[in-house]
Amino acid sequence: MSDTEEIIRLSFKDLDHPSSLELMAHRVHQIPGAVQYEIKRYSRAANILTEDMGMLVYEYNSQKPKENNLKLKFCIAGNMYCSRENCGKCTIGKARECEDSKNSLDVVNVHFTPAHLSQFIKTRTSNSFSDSLLKFKHKVSFTRTLPLCCKTKTVIEGLLEHSYDGTLENIYVNAQLQMLLLLTMDSMADDKQLEVISCKFLSNEADKDKVEKAREILIRHIGEPITIKELSRKVAMNECYLKKGFKEMYGTTIFDFYQNQRMEHAKYLLYEKGLSVTDVSMMLGYSSISHFSTAFKRLTGLKPCELLFASK
Repeated sequence: MSDTEEIIRLSFKDLDHPSSLELMAHRVHQIPGAVQYEIKRYSRAANILTEDMGMLVYEYNSQKPKENNLKLKFCIAGNMYCSRENCGKCTIGKARECEDSKNSLDVVNVHFTPAHLSQFIKTRTSNSFSDSLLKFKHKVSFTRTLPLCCKTKTVIEGLLEHSYDGTLENIYVNAQLQMLLLLTMDSMADDKQLEVISCKFLSNEADKDKVEKAREILIRHIGEPITIKELSRKVAMNECYLKKGFKEMYGTTIFDFYQNQRMEHAKYLLYEKGLSVTDVSMMLGYSSISHFSTAFKRLTGLKPCELLFASK
């Protein structure tokens, strides 16, 4: 049974067979060394009862460590899509306002490898459960259902309802998948509530919005390096608060987040688009090819040319 069919069966307890659903949209991302994902949208009859479902699958193989992996699976009902192409009555994300809209079932499968997860590990001394999963130190494979909070549903909806395409879509999707990983790990960390925050100033919604805006600016300007001072001015927040707030909300520093997003996009440009190492380094704002190659090798374990040759 495929990953998609498995999560659908859990969500649709009275569905005869997943193949009876009509597939409306399908996207697959399979770049070596990058996050692998699959997104499917199905047409759903309004009278079919479903349950929003999330699942984490941790696969550990002591004999073949390269086969270790962590998978996230989500099945979300209740969204709408417009049945007409280029419909003038509605826009993406507002299909509920159009009489031609239909109910949908959205399925997302994400596959993380040890090489990709290693970039998020910052200390060797932590013994938290989430760190043991990212390091593949937990010695037993398991499957666990996930609580779907509003944040998780918002991220998944963003994966399906955004208006980006081409390279901008790749940048945006990579950032959203990283958010799914963060929210999943956070939900499993000693049963900590997702809304609990240690930075008191983040209890102010306006300040949380500023931190979220900073993240959006980084994603939109992936090829235009920006200093933290410039970023803090754009969102009108003190540099110190911005750095603390960003780390609290997203589990990583501003610099690390930006660098990881650049390298994920570099993989896409090299493997999918077949661009030269020189072109990619220029597009991502590096001052020299050597600086780009060094950063790429440090974060991915590969030389840029190795991924470029693999695409041919």
